[in-house]
Amino acid sequence: MQIKRLRLTGFKSFVEPTELRIEPGLTGVVGPNGCGKSNLLEAIRWVMGESSPKSMRGGGMEDVIFAGTASRPPRDFAEVAIHCDTGGAVVAGLSDAADGHELEVIRRIERGAGSAYRANGRDVRAKDVALIFADAATGAHSPALVSQGKIANVIAAKPTDRRAMLEEAAGIAGLHVRRKDAEQKLRATETNLTRLSEIVADMEVRANALRRQARAAEKYQRLSEEIRVAEARLIYARWRDAAAAADQARRDADAAEAAVKAAQDELETVSNAQTKVAARVADA
Repeated sequence: MQIKRLRLTGFKSFVEPTELRIEPGLTGVVGPNGCGKSNLLEAIRWVMGESSPKSMRGGGMEDVIFAGTASRPPRDFAEVAIHCDTGGAVVAGLSDAADGHELEVIRRIERGAGSAYRANGRDVRAKDVALIFADAATGAHSPALVSQGKIANVIAAKPTDRRAMLEEAAGIAGLHVRRKDAEQKLRATETNLTRLSEIVADMEVRANALRRQARAAEKYQRLSEEIRVAEARLIYARWRDAAAAADQARRDADAAEAAVKAAQDELETVSNAQTKVAARVADA
């Protein structure tokens, strides 16, 4: 991967859109102190995914936005775009044949809104951008990006730091990034499995309790049905006894009514006989 252009807008001292072209061969940037030479290197590191404000010589990441001067107002955003030639290779799944050899990575930060990345017009994550440049044996923390005062650190580097330089030169830094990402995913998966086991055990306890409740509910329904049938039988028996008693009462009432009628007929017969006797005595 070869960097071809660097475009800055509102980044530190580059308030106006500025483009730096890097042609084949040796490119040098010269100028007096304070003209922004270090800002160019920091812009490259920033668009490659640098997340430490201290490394950007600021107290916060929003300090990379042009803060304004006595004659110029501050900007609300900063944007850095880096154009690279991929040599036709597909980069971390973010470029394809339609993109040709070009890869454009843009990082934009707005005040109070954080930063966002785009690669060839697609929204991507900071991790994706870091993987792009790690596969290309570079990145925000690459030993190839030597800031002012860092030469002595490279010379006095510890064996582990030298190993990192050699691994990056060999082009296997991206494999380490992927391994670290895979290890993190594996640990997260193990944590999820442990949590899943706890949830399954808890669900088993709840299932056992629900089984007991279900058996109690079934028993309740069965007993309720038996009670309903018994109550129905009891009501039927009471109705049957009441119907029999009503029939008996009606028969007794009919018998009493017949006896009363017979007594009335007998009384009427006696009364008629007395009337006849009284009539005969009066005639005599």
